[in-house]
Amino acid sequence: MGEMIFLNPVFKEVIWGGNKLHTMFGYDIPSDHTGEGWMISAHKNGDCVISSGAFEGKTLSWLWDNHRELFGNLEGEVFPLLVKIIDAKQHLSIQVHPDDAYAAEKENGALGKTECWYVLDCEPDSTIVVGHNAKTKEELKQMIEDKRWMDLIRIRPLHKGDFFQINPGTVHAIRGGSVILEIQQSSDITYRLYDYDRLQNGKPRELHLEKSIDVIRCPHQENDFAVQKTSGDGFEAELLVRCPFYSVTKVTVTGKAVFEQNEPFQMISTIDGEGTIDGVSLKKGMNLILPAGYGTYEVEGNVTFMVSGV
Repeated sequence: MGEMIFLNPVFKEVIWGGNKLHTMFGYDIPSDHTGEGWMISAHKNGDCVISSGAFEGKTLSWLWDNHRELFGNLEGEVFPLLVKIIDAKQHLSIQVHPDDAYAAEKENGALGKTECWYVLDCEPDSTIVVGHNAKTKEELKQMIEDKRWMDLIRIRPLHKGDFFQINPGTVHAIRGGSVILEIQQSSDITYRLYDYDRLQNGKPRELHLEKSIDVIRCPHQENDFAVQKTSGDGFEAELLVRCPFYSVTKVTVTGKAVFEQNEPFQMISTIDGEGTIDGVSLKKGMNLILPAGYGTYEVEGNVTFMVSGV
């Protein structure tokens, strides 16, 4: 049985970011425009450093390259997943992600980006963009050409606790006033379709219209995964999604519960309440990895967390 792997997050300052990574989770952030905390990442644009234990000071990518046994000897060049907390003070651009095949061809062998969102918090009357209204590529091109953005995008009401699976080819945008836990493939490839004509340093941010049109799926397809609920001694679990890249389960512990880590690795993201995992403090916003062969672990307290893995 290995030890739990705790990591230092990497923070990203962005035009639309805020300060909730500090006010909600207590993190020491670089500014009041901090939009993302990369909580578990081995991506070259934000490689988390291990904060304690035998591998303290090493990066997660180093661990993946040098101790693959901790990840069940999984195949692959790169650690496959990335966990972020996103604080959107303002709207993010309307965007779409490619799949693995398109990204491999057009983006120097990068992974595509399948992702999912769990809404940690949002202001009253918040909304989110998931999907579009064009029936065909021709109609899509025409609507983009005519800049009929509000006719094109599907804006939906948003509530704390909502969950969305965002498959490649899905038009999407997180909007202002929401804080979201994102679990995704380890990729930083995003095609920007529309950015509300905002200026950054006096210039509009780059759009990727051609690639966006290439990858947007027409018509939009709803993700129809049905949540599967189970319960056991001291806990309730909801499997929110299982796709070819990851599965995500929301677990709520009241009192004490024992679980089994029998996957190549498990990522734990605490989203509410507090407690302990094998005696170590577990607070909202904390993320860690349980390595291969970790075995059973005990969670105590009133705490809700996501368990994700490949």
